[in-house]
Amino acid sequence: MSKIHVMDEVLANKIAAGEVVEKCMNVVKELVENSIDAEASEITIRLIDSGVKEIEVSDNGIGMDEEDAKLAFQRHATSKLRNLDDLFYIESLGFRGEALPSIASVSNVRLKTSNGEVGTLLTLSGGKDLKVERADLQKGTTITVSDLFYNTPVRLKYLKNLYVELAHIVEYLNKMALSYPNIKFTLINNDKVLLKTDGNGDLLKVIYEIYGIDITKKMIPISGDNDDYSISGYISFPEVTKGNRNSITTLVNGRVIKNNELNKCIVDCYHTYIHKDRYPVIILNIDVDPILVDINIHPTKMDIKFSKMDTLKELLIELITKRLEELTLIPEVSVRDNYSVSEVRRQIISNDNSDDDFNGVKVDSHNDKYEEIQLDFEVQEEKKEIERKEKQELEDSLPFEIEKEEKIEPRIKKMIPRGVVLMTYIVAENEDGMYLIDQHAAAERINYEKILKQMKEKPIIIDLLVPIKIELRSDEFILVKERFSLLESYGFQVEEFGENTLIVRTHPSWIVEERSEEMIRKIVDIMIEKGQFDFDQFIWRIAATTACRMSVMANTYISLEDQEWILENIRYCENPFTCPHGRPTIITYTRYELEKLFKRQLD
Repeated sequence: MSKIHVMDEVLANKIAAGEVVEKCMNVVKELVENSIDAEASEITIRLIDSGVKEIEVSDNGIGMDEEDAKLAFQRHATSKLRNLDDLFYIESLGFRGEALPSIASVSNVRLKTSNGEVGTLLTLSGGKDLKVERADLQKGTTITVSDLFYNTPVRLKYLKNLYVELAHIVEYLNKMALSYPNIKFTLINNDKVLLKTDGNGDLLKVIYEIYGIDITKKMIPISGDNDDYSISGYISFPEVTKGNRNSITTLVNGRVIKNNELNKCIVDCYHTYIHKDRYPVIILNIDVDPILVDINIHPTKMDIKFSKMDTLKELLIELITKRLEELTLIPEVSVRDNYSVSEVRRQIISNDNSDDDFNGVKVDSHNDKYEEIQLDFEVQEEKKEIERKEKQELEDSLPFEIEKEEKIEPRIKKMIPRGVVLMTYIVAENEDGMYLIDQHAAAERINYEKILKQMKEKPIIIDLLVPIKIELRSDEFILVKERFSLLESYGFQVEEFGENTLIVRTHPSWIVEERSEEMIRKIVDIMIEKGQFDFDQFIWRIAATTACRMSVMANTYISLEDQEWILENIRYCENPFTCPHGRPTIITYTRYELEKLFKRQLD
């Protein structure tokens, strides 16, 4: 008797459901993507108990006839692929034909759909007992999934609590709303509206609806393209960070993806602008010819492979770093007063008593606040354009050609020191207001850029009177020995000295002689850390570590001359706003904010 037999179709669908449907969010994802593929302009998601009890997704898309509705629940039935060639040019969000049968096999499903000519109502229980009835002709599709995992109790047992399941759904729909600002999304859980966008195509407004006014004001538009890719979207000021990578939303041809290599490239663009354990808020849409990407590498279709990753990285780095370099990144201290507190109270009350009524649920659209943000963006762009035109008109009117100098322009206006508080923060001023400068962070940035510059040049070598001997484990010694030539290229003379021991005879001049042994040992420690060796990270860590060790520390008295030296040199740094580790070097109280604090300026 044969031991091999073909699995029952329902059993096969349940196994497939283990990959496609892990939590409630996966059901929402598959159904919403089907609605988008059906050309819907309005999608409403209603949940009961975070989707564990019921998920309903309705849209106003093209709908289906009865035959297509029944075929939709057969495994590998799809309208998106016709032949093998289509697999290499996928433009739709769904294409496998696995989602609906997988979902139906572990839940009770009700499908109501109409293409405007015929209405169909289908019901299934656990992927079986298909019933077909006539329904009304309202164009679009509504799918209701109830009692998820009722027939697979092991899977049901491992669902997270309701709050976690709901958080996953909200996070996903936030990303879809950012991906498709032209679609009106509404998310309701237990009759409470959690997300509502108006679908007018304005990405900045969607950012506002999701992140609120404070973050939206700190978002910067970017756009650019090369021969292979086109990128557009928004990046945040370095002062706006989150504690995890979920704040990075990357979209490829409208598809939400998670690609670790791409995320790392984005975070690296903020290198030295933000702390290493913090992440910027990013919304980027990447348009590319579908033939250059492969999305058929995982059932969830969240990961993706790029055939020309290098050119994508180059474009990303160019766009983000160039935009950050154009900004003045001194954080302003905001003043919280009675008006702002009453404004918060007003918003809370308006959320409960808004005139906007959607299915019995009150919603506040915040249009006034959003218009204020738009106006702020427009004013800033207008100011830049006026300054550019004035400069050009002045140059054109001169009877002689302006001599171009190689002189570096300061990034910050000149500041006059007025003292030090807490033996750590320099107090300074100019015509714009008052500044507080972290003496260690500022000195660290100055020394960091100085060291990087010296590392690019031919090193000035200093001989050690007493060579430094460093003993290592055998595995550590192998790693360091492999990179002797790298150390020698930067001015270190390194030799083997017995078993698993090395001796350092010289070092470059940018290493402080009094602390040379400590710093050289730290450089060796960096070289032997586990993980793939990253040359750029290695250079940064050497420069950052060395700069930290040679800079004036906090809780240290510094003279007026030292204060003036720090204030003058920080002005000419490429990035004077953060230390190499991403901490701010300087904050400001504008004249307006100071006068507001002392009630000299009233709203």
